[in-house]
Amino acid sequence: MSRPNQAEKPRAASIFKPPPTPAPLNPIPSSSPAFGTPAYPINPFNPAGAPVRASILPILLPPATLRPLAFRTFTKKHSLTLTSSALQILATFIGRHCGTEWREEGLAERVLEEVAKSWKNRNGGVIVDGEGNDLKNILKNLEGSMSGGRIVANRELSRQNSLVLGSSQNGEVSHTRLGIRPSVLGREDSQPGLGMSVLDAEAEDEDGLRNPRKWLKVIDAFEQPRLIYNVAKKHFDRETANPSLLPPASHKTHVFRNRYNLIHQRLLRNESFQTPTFEAQKLSLKRSSTSLATAQQSYKLTPIANLLGRNGSSHMLLGLLTISPTGTLAINDLTGSITLDLTHAKPIPEDGAWFAPGMIVLVDGTYEEEDNNASGGLGGSGGVGGTIGGKFIGFFIGGPPCERRKVTLGLTGSDDGGVTAGGGFGWVDFLGVGSERAVGSKMRKLEQRLLRPGSVNEDWGGRGRMVVIGEVNLDQPRTLQALKKVIGLYAAEPEEDTPMTFVLMGNFVQHAIMARGGSGGSIEYKEYFDSLASALSEHPTLLQSATFIFVPGDNDGWTSSFSAGAATPLPRKGVPEIFTSRIKRAFATANAEAEKERGKKTDGEAIWTSNPSRLSLFGPTHEIVLLRDSMSGRLRRTAIKFSSSKSNDEDEDVDMASTPAPNPDPQPEQEPAEMEPTADDTLSSDLHAARKLVKTILDQGYLSPFGMATRPVLWDYASSLQVYPLPTAMVLADTEAPAFCVTYEGCHVMNPGSIVAPGRRGVAKWVEYDIRNKVGRVREALF
Repeated sequence: MSRPNQAEKPRAASIFKPPPTPAPLNPIPSSSPAFGTPAYPINPFNPAGAPVRASILPILLPPATLRPLAFRTFTKKHSLTLTSSALQILATFIGRHCGTEWREEGLAERVLEEVAKSWKNRNGGVIVDGEGNDLKNILKNLEGSMSGGRIVANRELSRQNSLVLGSSQNGEVSHTRLGIRPSVLGREDSQPGLGMSVLDAEAEDEDGLRNPRKWLKVIDAFEQPRLIYNVAKKHFDRETANPSLLPPASHKTHVFRNRYNLIHQRLLRNESFQTPTFEAQKLSLKRSSTSLATAQQSYKLTPIANLLGRNGSSHMLLGLLTISPTGTLAINDLTGSITLDLTHAKPIPEDGAWFAPGMIVLVDGTYEEEDNNASGGLGGSGGVGGTIGGKFIGFFIGGPPCERRKVTLGLTGSDDGGVTAGGGFGWVDFLGVGSERAVGSKMRKLEQRLLRPGSVNEDWGGRGRMVVIGEVNLDQPRTLQALKKVIGLYAAEPEEDTPMTFVLMGNFVQHAIMARGGSGGSIEYKEYFDSLASALSEHPTLLQSATFIFVPGDNDGWTSSFSAGAATPLPRKGVPEIFTSRIKRAFATANAEAEKERGKKTDGEAIWTSNPSRLSLFGPTHEIVLLRDSMSGRLRRTAIKFSSSKSNDEDEDVDMASTPAPNPDPQPEQEPAEMEPTADDTLSSDLHAARKLVKTILDQGYLSPFGMATRPVLWDYASSLQVYPLPTAMVLADTEAPAFCVTYEGCHVMNPGSIVAPGRRGVAKWVEYDIRNKVGRVREALF
């Protein structure tokens, strides 16, 4: 009876189908300890009856949201003034005809570009007014030339824009007068400048965007787009519900589900988990009977629920390490949970990564049923959706292999070319600064022009640097002395060669402030920042030409008032403005003095961001993660200790060193101290600890791979903790780990440590990161 029903469904066109209604919540309580799996299996897929999404979904676009884009197009590019009435009309038109993809696909900019050119061709004047009929007539003609939110170059539009593309007015060619190229209205399938046509060379000269710091953007964790991986569509969906600090309990399981789905899809795209095609198997069978033994082995994941009735068989599981209510170690996935026995397990690589409850791991072993397992499961549900009877004996355990950023975004070629290819998530805008496929190539060209070396011999230095200083305890006089020394070194450099940004990481006090921890209260806390403002005011040139970014720690306000120095929930907001007013006043005074003395307006600024946060430079070209967390000590306290582990780090060193840095450090006397093991036992131990920490975090793809009781997480903002795709660089300020700079799978991870080197009197330590070469180095100075 199902075949006639399936044949009747395609009668109506897909565009007239009603939108899908949200499925009702499952009233059956969850029986899976980690992922909230229902007690009975469900099928979330409906490929036969899934409605097709309409091409354009009209929205109500507020004029204030469209104002920045309209200002760049009309005022900066075409020297036109847009009134509020005209902005309202344009916002209504773009919201109705471009829909939800008006920003990501660059549809709105094309419409605004076409309207501006048509207005100038009509000699409408400098002011674009929406009261008359000129703007309405332009939009009316444009409406008939749009299809799916895009401008189609039909006969009507070609006739309307004939003056723009070829004719002359007053003896001057129109496209030369407008300062654009005729290829703007070229083929619809070629979109080299999608959403970023304002980055033309003419616009760049007019806007004065030659300073690379203009393209630096700090993205707060609470403002980052919240993306959820959709298993059915194999794509990312933007979470539309308003986040809350006190969400329903079901959102906790969504955090683990999203983590699992991300790692699972990443794992299935790995070559080791892809089954050979039928043709390849057939060819190998024809060659020789032993070819199957030499062929590349492909692994297969087994859901935990499928272990029932398969006693003594070998499987590979992907799941979340947890502690069961009985106190034993267990592993969970979306189908169920089972007790895990790691008595004879060997970590892969041996002593090369941490494994703690809260991490998603791969376990290879054998399933062993219980002798008295009459019901098939301890949960009384037949093993489906609950705890599976018996135990899984693991022989090997390892983290899910990491995936390079280029593979995730579907890019091929060198960093200079940035040639895009099919596949991957290149069209996803992970940070709200534009997707890689939309603006990546244009941003790379802009980066090459603005961050090129000043001379042939200049390999390190200049504006393309970022200075990272960790554990700035302002209540310690020695810390303030070390900070003055570091800032004085860069203030002595020429103004045109000062670093682009300074990142100061907390804790800004040694003990928990406002929690009777020994650092005083709120009044003393403000005085500490006032002393920092006085130290910064001694070097006004840095305040005028650099961006200072402050990332708080667990001891800073306000969260330390109720945590008393314990681990606070991630992400956490920045330091309140009530304590930082004096520092912002110092930057405003320095900028005012520069404008008064030299007649040149400067825009140095201080930004107080969240922990963690991200830096975006030239859109998606450079993504830098900033995190302040003492993760090494937490891993040592909670990690699993294997009886078969040995203190041998030769394999890990070879494995990590096999991943080359994208651009090696041009100064060979400093790179071996960071990347290559030497004969010094202390240096070798520090290097091994750094590689072990970096591999653990990047393989997990998550900044807090612990249980909720060990490191709390705000459930609705957990997507900001995802490290997927891999960033180009990552700052992990961990005072319990040695200072290091290590590259793993193309991601350069840096730990500045504490600015006052522990155990060394009068030594200041920090990290200097060269954005152009994508490599950092640990620097020291005496104070």
